[in-house]
Amino acid sequence: MPQIHVDIAADGSLKIDAVGFSGADCEKATRFLEDALGRVRQRGRKPEYYARRSANLRQSVGGGR
Repeated sequence: MPQIHVDIAADGSLKIDAVGFSGADCEKATRFLEDALGRVRQRGRKPEYYARRSANLRQSVGGGR
């Protein structure tokens, strides 16, 4: 299940970590926090950001008349 973790340091700085998201969904999920809390000083992307979404494909082979 996707989650958003927010760590608040003693100096008041924040770290937001999107867990369980893939691709740009993590940035979409955390945007409301970034907008509400102010300027982003640093952004890092985890390997999940670059993961391709798996598509559920259904394929039929053969044909009937």
